[in-house]
Amino acid sequence: MNDLLLKSIKKEPIDRFPIWLMRQAGRYMKEYGELRQKEKDFLSFCKNVELATKASLLPLELLGVDAIIIFSDILVPLEAMGAKVEFLEGEGPKVDWDKDPKSLKRISYKDTDFVNEIIRNVKRLQKEVPVIGFCGAPFTLLSYLVEGQSSKDLRKTKLFMWEDTHYLDIMNLLSESLIEYLKGQAMAGADVLQVFDSWAMYMSYQDFSKYAQAVLKPFFESLKKEVKVPIIYFYRGSGSFFRQVDRLNIDVISVDWTVDILDCMNQSEKVLQGNLDPYVIYSSYSNLENY
Repeated sequence: MNDLLLKSIKKEPIDRFPIWLMRQAGRYMKEYGELRQKEKDFLSFCKNVELATKASLLPLELLGVDAIIIFSDILVPLEAMGAKVEFLEGEGPKVDWDKDPKSLKRISYKDTDFVNEIIRNVKRLQKEVPVIGFCGAPFTLLSYLVEGQSSKDLRKTKLFMWEDTHYLDIMNLLSESLIEYLKGQAMAGADVLQVFDSWAMYMSYQDFSKYAQAVLKPFFESLKKEVKVPIIYFYRGSGSFFRQVDRLNIDVISVDWTVDILDCMNQSEKVLQGNLDPYVIYSSYSNLENY
């Protein structure tokens, strides 16, 4: 087994950095397009265990990556919790929620067992590389609940965070459900779990500090009690957030391309991941090789 990723997380000697793709498949892949055409919509595709398993394996088969992240979507738990989730062609995700906390339920890992089955299949069909399970972070999922779709500024989400008395209730419910969701993935055989906070960058330093302390800290503390696999936290945002992130009970900090990763390494004893500008792959091979 290629265990470069697991060795690096354990801080063991490695001869090169492990490479894997956060976006595990997509329109750039002819093979993915052929699989996608077999289902009526994107969410149905995510729930089709056979097709999602094949989509998960594509990067390993075509690119020889050092780890596989399963094919799914961060919004899957929201549907199980009671929100209406749709993916409209050419428009992206749409989430319908009536803003009533009582309309959302705390899920069990059994409510999304198709995700766990995808992991079991990928583990059964290949023994070469580790398998990564994942979820969206509480704030990122809250943004879809409140905005109803992707947003350029998360204005509604910020107002909800500042003014709605149910904010912490919703965040706690999301946290409890996501812990259960990830527990199921670990039980199914995921070797690593990654939590995506894709929209953390919209928060101010003060708001992120409160969020990290009030939500993320207990979230990761509880998650660590439920799973025994390494946990990666990916956030997009200011390098000034790093001090808050470093205090969380996680194994790996995944940073975007806007921070000074060497400075982060000097501040932390945790493993660091990421920092590559994804658009560099559009440049020439010689530039990519020297980047």
